[in-house]
Parts: sequence; structure tokens; C-alpha cells
Amino acid sequence: MWQPDGWGGTRIGVLTPHADVNPESEFNAMAPAGISIHAARVPLTVYKPGGVMERTIADDPVRAFADPPFVDDAAELLASAPLHAIVYAFTSSSYVRGRADDVNLKQRLETRTRGIPVVISSAAAVAALKVLNATKLALVSPPWFSAEMDQQGARYFQVSGFDVVHNEPAALLSDQQAIQPSDLFEWVRTHTPTSAQAVFIGGNGFRAVGIIKALEEALGIPILTANQVSLWQALLLSGSQVSVTNYGQIFNHRSPVGAA
Repeated sequence: MWQPDGWGGTRIGVLTPHADVNPESEFNAMAPAGISIHAARVPLTVYKPGGVMERTIADDPVRAFADPPFVDDAAELLASAPLHAIVYAFTSSSYVRGRADDVNLKQRLETRTRGIPVVISSAAAVAALKVLNATKLALVSPPWFSAEMDQQGARYFQVSGFDVVHNEPAALLSDQQAIQPSDLFEWVRTHTPTSAQAVFIGGNGFRAVGIIKALEEALGIPILTANQVSLWQALLLSGSQVSVTNYGQIFNHRSPVGAA
């Protein structure tokens, strides 16, 4: 009798840059019935009106995104809702600030979320790689990441115990709204070395989840993306038993997640 109304038994919050629509779009695309997504926006100075972003983002505003008070206040406000987990959806600050800072950021935000667990996207990628027993990683960064930021990403995973066999920003248009799945698929397919045991496509603002299944079939290895691993870990932390299909083999794993 009744039509679906979007009311989810498991509710996932997302902290996202104020002009970035991709995290919500991808979370909603992946989330099956019974999962609802609720976002809060945090100021990020690299954006202009209309969601236009600088062609190459600088380290300083990326680093500042993780500083108090804005993200802390947003986390506390979002946690006023009856949520089961909250995702900090911003890969680049993890790259710039480092792995140890992610541990501190998670702890700091969880002091404001009233016991709701917080997922840090880059740390979720580390947890997913460990669950998959993948030690040799191909790292793909968005075209708006500088070569230096991409290298910082490589160091993030190296410090976490992985062998980064290839890392590079994708040579596509440096415009979030111009990214096409077909272009990204072909770039990743042709730039992933045969030695890689997994691919991680960083950047929560990088449109990527639509190609996960096709890339896994083409390359024969797990494909991870920032928003995909974040949803995977958020569902684990929430205790949800809902199945996510067609968005990567990581969702077949329900192993314990790491502390960060």
C-alpha cells in the first residue's frame, strides 16, 4: 500500500566540503533500501560559487579543513540527529596532515558526536586493504591534486605498511563537474601496473564509484574508492547487515575494522 519514503533503518552522516555534491551523490547511489544518508557542509576556501574549484588545490586550505572549529561544530550538529555513524569525507587533508593526524582527528571529532563513531576516509582505505590482504597498491589521485599532494598520499599508505607500486593524478580535466566515468575507467585501466594487488582512487569529490564493478572485471583486482570504503566501514561500525552489491568486492567482507 505505502510507497518508499526514504526512511532508513541505518542512518549514515557525511561531513563534506560545502560546495562538493559528489559524496552525497555517491553514497546515495551505493546505499540500498534501508540506508539513508544525511550530510553536513563544512567551509572549504578552494571553492567559488556554483561549485567551481581551483584547478590545482593548495595544501594550506586543505590542511585547514581539518582544523577546529568548523568541522568540529559541524560534527556536533550532525550528531544531534539519530545517526549510526558519521563519515569525514575528505581524503586530501589526510594526505597533507598524515596518518597519525587522522587518529587524532577521529578521536577529536568523536568527543563531539555523543558516542557516534566517526569514519575517516583514508583510514577506511587502509582498513579495507588489510581486509583484502592487498599489500601492493596503485594509487590514483584526482586531477586537481598536485604532484606533491599525490606523493603525500603515497607516503600515507607507505607509512601504513603498503608498497605503492604506482601513484599519479589522473590526467583528466581538472574540473569535478567534467569527470566522465568512461574517461576515468580507461585511464585507470591503462595506467594500473600488473604488479598491483588493488587500486585506491582517492578524493571524495572524484566521481568514481560507477566504474568499480567494470574495473574489477577488467583488471581482476579489488578497486577501492574514497566514498566506497567510507560507506563500507560506516556500515560495519553501525552494525548494519544490509548488503551492497555492484560496488566492489570489499562489500563481501565483514571483518572487524581498524581503530582509525
